[in-house]
Amino acid sequence: MFTKKASLAAIGAVAILALAGCSTGSLSSAGDDAGSTDSSGAASEVTVGTVGVQGDIQDISEFCGDKDLTVALADGFGGNSWRKITRAIFEEEAAKCPNIKKVIYTDAQGDTQKAISDINSLVAQGVDVIVTFVDGGEALLPTIKKATEAGVKVVPFVGSPGGVPGTDYVDFVSEDINTYGKNLAEWTIEKMGGKGNLVMLGGIAGNSYSQAVFDGVMEAVQANPGITLLNEDGPVATDWEPGKTQQVVAGLITKYGDINGIVADYGGGSVGGIRAFEAAGKPLPVWSANDSNEFACLWYQYKDAQPTYQIATESSRNWVVAAALHKGLAAANGLPNDEPSTYNLEIIEDSTNPDLQPKCEADLPPDAILSSGLSVDSLKKLFQ
Repeated sequence: MFTKKASLAAIGAVAILALAGCSTGSLSSAGDDAGSTDSSGAASEVTVGTVGVQGDIQDISEFCGDKDLTVALADGFGGNSWRKITRAIFEEEAAKCPNIKKVIYTDAQGDTQKAISDINSLVAQGVDVIVTFVDGGEALLPTIKKATEAGVKVVPFVGSPGGVPGTDYVDFVSEDINTYGKNLAEWTIEKMGGKGNLVMLGGIAGNSYSQAVFDGVMEAVQANPGITLLNEDGPVATDWEPGKTQQVVAGLITKYGDINGIVADYGGGSVGGIRAFEAAGKPLPVWSANDSNEFACLWYQYKDAQPTYQIATESSRNWVVAAALHKGLAAANGLPNDEPSTYNLEIIEDSTNPDLQPKCEADLPPDAILSSGLSVDSLKKLFQ
């Protein structure tokens, strides 16, 4: 699944971005031996700040090394399908390295203090690599820096702790989050006809990821004076859970009446919002999010009765956790890694485009994410 595809398209995309002024990358110096040499004399060359595409992810065998290692996924919140799929990808990827003798998973359950405690505990256990979704933002940075100073190779992904990649930790791995929000908002606004009420649905209150998506949405809104963003102070908190999303959206419908467009940072949670519109007897708005099997299937359910209801998605990109693990392993083993830090996404489903029709797989569970990087068999097993 994670093999490098040296396509002309991928190479061209990276080249264009480099010419546009994106970082060309620098060598990581995080930890007590990153950037130096390991016992075999191999130089550690984990680059940071480069931009690419999913096809630039290499095979994990390049980074396994041969010394016994313990790796951990420290999750800030593990309570939805996206996190379960991401954990499964991490564990499947780690299992490909025979020298990884132990894989640990922790779930902070949305509690920043527990997230801090989890990382401290992993350091005390002698974990070599920690890959972490930092829901608590900069509150986790001091803990991550201490882990780095203790020699642990820490790689945050998707949720950023702030700080300096390559110094405070090995690298930060994610999609271009701001552009994700802006692209989906621009699509949504266009399908709204450039006017009306828009809402941006986020996840856990105060998380850094949803805020970055919101910032991108704001860029698009500011360029379209006919649009009113109903939650102009920040993303609407839904806890990334369908049930909570249904409750929150029901409240928004009661408060505002007409909602013409929604940008969400979780397609799996959006299905709850769709149910809220159905229960209220209100027309479904134009809706964009990241991909989810049920999100696509619901469009097919309602599209004939509501022809103005359209959806678009970008990849849910669970697969970035594999790139984060690769970078951590490379740093722990003193091996080079030039995989991208930031991954460009594009719209992969667009109900208004005959070539990008939403993908509904009736034989897969509703919670399945088709772009996740997890195989069909693994998805079925995970949600059986």
